[in-house]
Formats: sequence, structure tokens, C-alpha cells
Amino acid sequence: MILPESIQSLINSLERLPGIGPKSASRLAFFLLRAPDEVAQDLSMALANLKANTALCQECFNIMEAGRERCEICESQSRDSSLICVVEEALDVLALERTGGYQGKYHVLQGVLSPIEGIGPDDLKIKPLFERVGRGGVSEIILATNPSMEGDATALYLRQHLEPLGVRVTRLARGLPVGGDLEYADQNTLLRALSGRQEMG
Repeated sequence: MILPESIQSLINSLERLPGIGPKSASRLAFFLLRAPDEVAQDLSMALANLKANTALCQECFNIMEAGRERCEICESQSRDSSLICVVEEALDVLALERTGGYQGKYHVLQGVLSPIEGIGPDDLKIKPLFERVGRGGVSEIILATNPSMEGDATALYLRQHLEPLGVRVTRLARGLPVGGDLEYADQNTLLRALSGRQEMG
């Protein structure tokens, strides 16, 4: 079946989104075609506003409303400025904030080191992190990169460059999820859980 160019163009655009294959893209395109006009108009407006009304915080590089220099977290006087949690992406900030258990500040790297993809330290927001620490007032850096090969390599790189600056560098603990069964855990997860064991109390 030969589709009109406007529909095929939308399908091609949707396929570029993560987790959307050709079938899902086609279903979404035909849903929007059949939906009331306001559904497509609202989506179009939301997509246009996404780029126009957002910016990166000049201190931590988290996403914020455009027109500001610093995000709400960086400007907050109630947050602990001596504690910085380093994450890969803005979505990681959202995940940590949902826990309600962290009251420090953040630094978003905007990715991880990946020599295979040609991503080096200059491609990430690493230098501004070193500058923040160099200005003083930071006692601890929590490395909260993902437990992947790239995330571990990034954490190692950061630790090697941060420790000489006289700041404590810690890494998020890793191990078994709550409600998980030992028999279903993979070997690496079990090893990390064993090495990260703590006193009961």
C-alpha cells in the first residue's frame, strides 16, 4: 500500500524515537489521523514548546524552564551544597528526586564516556564539574552513573580526577533489588551484593 507522503513522513519521524519500531510508528500515525483534531494540535504544540521553552541549567546542566540561569534545585537554599550527585541524564535526577531521600545538589553529565561511539571527556559536562569542585565548598561527590561498562568507566575516570582535589568520592551501592529472589539474580549482581554487604543494625 502506497501511503500519502504526509503519513509516511510522520511514520518515519516516529520510528526515530527510542523503543518505537515500524509497526508502533504506523499505529501511532494512524491513531493521530483518526483522532480529533485537538489531539494532533496539542501534540504538535507540546513538541514545539519542548525545544522553545526548555534550557540547561548553567550550573548543574539539568533541564529547566527557559529564561533562567539556574534551576530550582541549584537555587534552593534548603539543599546541601556540599553534596553533589553526578548522574548521566536529567531523567536520573527525576528518579532520585522521586525517592525523597536525597537533599544535596546534582551535576548532569549529559551522557557517558564511550570510546566506541567517539564520546570523550570533552563531549560531556565533566570540566564544569571539576570547576565546581575547584571553587570549594564541596565535601562529597556521589557517582550515580548506571552500572554498565560505560557508566563504570565514566565513574572510574571521574574518581581518578576528583580525588586529587581533596573531595570524598563515593559510588551508589549495587546489589539485590527489594523483593528479588537470589535464584534469579545474575552472577555480577550477586557478587556486587556480597562485596557491598553491611552490618545489620
